[in-house]
Order: sequence, then structure tokens, then C-alpha cells
Amino acid sequence: MGDGEGARLPHHRLTARRPRLGIATLPPAAPLCLNRGMADRRLRVFHAVAKHLSFTKAAEALFMTQPAVTVQVRQLEEHFGTCLFDRTHGGRIALTPAGAVALDYAERILALSDELDTRLREAGNPVAGPLLIGASMTIGEYVLPQLIGEFKRRFPAVAPTLFVGNSEAVQERVAERTLDLGFIEGDSHLPSLAGEVCCEDELQVVCAPDHPLAREVFVLPSALARHAYVGREPGSGTRAVIDRYLQDAAVAPDSLDTVVELGSPEALKGLVATGLAFAIMSRAVVAKELQLGRLVRVPLRPPLLRNFSVVQPKERFRSKLVVGFVAFAKERLATMQAAGGGTGIGTSSPTPPALRAVAGAR
Repeated sequence: MGDGEGARLPHHRLTARRPRLGIATLPPAAPLCLNRGMADRRLRVFHAVAKHLSFTKAAEALFMTQPAVTVQVRQLEEHFGTCLFDRTHGGRIALTPAGAVALDYAERILALSDELDTRLREAGNPVAGPLLIGASMTIGEYVLPQLIGEFKRRFPAVAPTLFVGNSEAVQERVAERTLDLGFIEGDSHLPSLAGEVCCEDELQVVCAPDHPLAREVFVLPSALARHAYVGREPGSGTRAVIDRYLQDAAVAPDSLDTVVELGSPEALKGLVATGLAFAIMSRAVVAKELQLGRLVRVPLRPPLLRNFSVVQPKERFRSKLVVGFVAFAKERLATMQAAGGGTGIGTSSPTPPALRAVAGAR
């Protein structure tokens, strides 16, 4: 369709099979959003294409092939007897007037379908069923897996799925209803999402023990440009926060001697450990390497602080399960922050009041 290619992001599934929690890649044959509710499959596919204005990106979000997405949309157009997309704008697509009307109804129909599905599930067990979570790299790889594992142990009937991508990708999938909620770094930029701060995180300079910056007690923003730097990719919440911090300190982000941009915190740590360059990373990301002496962290002055936020669609019914998990996650993240930002999570912490109310008498 000539609507551009998008990068395929990692997707991890925490399966619901007992007796233990497993992690596996969700196969393309089991698309996330098409399993939601009873609404027409074609309507969900149309909704994804309309939100992305791209058949390619919609196919990736739905874990379908692009030809399959095209067929579903064509069948819907044949059903209504009208074109829903204008495909003549230089290879790009746009909603036709009929398509705009269809999108408005599709959003309402899908929301009601999901609400019906959720309410009937909750009638049997209030803390059960699928829970589709998105998270940006730092939170998804170093914080949430432990929280989800603890939640799963307490409520075995819950089937959590975790999608890990950058903050921009997570917000897009929450907005298009592929995910129930998302945890991102910083604040949401989409007007259709409601964001709520969970906790605060500090980013610091990270380098090899023999790097010149390792001898410093703190680092000023103006001194960063004197050393080679490795940073995150465009679209990353971490990058956006760092760029904003530098601009506030009257340092142009492009003045840094950026030798490479990487899309993975693990890749950043591996490169930094060689001594080639420094990075600016969350303390939670490098806790293990600091303990082993492979990396050194140096605070920035003034400190570089950011928020971890949870985002959900503004106008959408929220299940007891989603409300309960958000309450649980906020409680645990607050506990971690009070303990000094460590990533270790015990299994004996009390259940938050909001979650006890959801669970009922257990």
C-alpha cells in the first residue's frame, strides 16, 4: 500500500499456565486485539488501520500480515458499499467522510463490546482473565516483570501479557485499544490518554570504571559534550527526558558527541562497559552492574529526575482487574522508591486496600 514500514518491537508473554509463570514470544497466529470482546473482526482491523493511517503499521500492531489486513478492510468496504479510505494521496491513506463516520461508531461499538465481555467475566471471578500491559524499555525490562510475577502468584486466574517497546509505541497501542494500560517514562503526549504518575526515577551518568568521568563526584550538563556519548533512539521516553533536561540547562542535545544510538538498555550497558563512551541511564537499569563493579554511576547536578506514569484511555470502561492491578503496581512502586530505588521486590508485602476491595473475601 506504500504506507511506510515500521520497526517490529519485542513482545513478551507471561503465560497463564500453572504451576509456574513462563515467558515466551506471542506467535503471530494469536493477534492481541482480535481476541478482545465479541465485536466483528473486520471492525477491529478497520479501527487499527484508521488509528495508524497505515496498513503496514496496523498489521504489525495486530500481529497479522499486511495482505490479511487489506482483505479484512476490503470486505468491510464491500459490506457497506462505500470506500472507507482514500488511497490516492501519494501512496498515503486518509479516511474518507464515510470512513470518519465508521471510525466514530467503531470506537463506541468496540468499547461496548469489551465492556460486555469484561462484565460477564467479572460476574464469575473478579480477579481473572486477560490483562494486556504495555511498558517502555526501562520499566518493562527491569521493574514490571517482578510486579507481574507477584500479582500472578496472588491471583493465578489472571493471564498477563506484557508488550515492551519505547514510550511512543506503548502509548499508540493503548490508544488503539490493543493494550489495557501502559507504563511509560515521562508524561503522555496523546490527548486520548489519561496519565497518572506512579513514582519518580533518577537518571545518572553511567560509565566504565576507568572512564575519566568515573573520577568525578558529580557532572555538570555543560561538561557532557567533552566526552563520547551513547544514547537512546528517537521515540524513547528516556531520550525525550534527557533532551529536555539538556535544553533547560542551555545545552543543545545535538552538541553531545553521540557515537551511536541504540534501542535497548542492555545494548547501551554493553557498549558503555567497553569504555568507549558514557550513557545517561536509570539507576534501576544498572543496579546489577554497579554491584559487580562493571559500571560506575555519577550523579548529574542538578539531578535529572523523571516520572514513571501509567496511561489508560480517557473514555473507556475499566475493569476491576485493571483497576486492581494499577493500584497494586502503584503501591509496590512507591515502596521501591521509599527503599531508595532498588529493584528487589519481596513476596510478603501486604495487599493494597484497593486490590483487597477488588479481590473480595479471599
